[in-house]
Amino acid sequence: MSNAPETLQYTKEHEWLSQSGDVITMGITDFAQSALGDIVYVQLPKVGDSVQAGAICGEVESTKSVSEIYSPVTGSVTEVNSALVSNPELLNSDPYGAGWIAKITLTSAPDSLLSAAEYIALTA
Repeated sequence: MSNAPETLQYTKEHEWLSQSGDVITMGITDFAQSALGDIVYVQLPKVGDSVQAGAICGEVESTKSVSEIYSPVTGSVTEVNSALVSNPELLNSDPYGAGWIAKITLTSAPDSLLSAAEYIALTA
């Protein structure tokens, strides 16, 4: 069973997000990092990038495969987790904490975001 904190929202593409005002913090889920295996490289979006909900905004490379990161919302990237450049394994060890990927100032969020219970059901 996957670990999905109830305070977060999720996408079907295995990203999580938390919202504070009009800024969301996003990352990949515990389920995603587990499926990927040992993560060795993260291509982060750039500060100032405009991102669209459901569109590719980065990439995660593991010893098994390369996987796209999809933006869970539409908005503008205001901060990225530069610690992932030298420590991509943070995505494995702390996907909901130190392994966050980006902060996005929200323009709009899709109606398709999932609750923790819905995401757990999806990954069961």
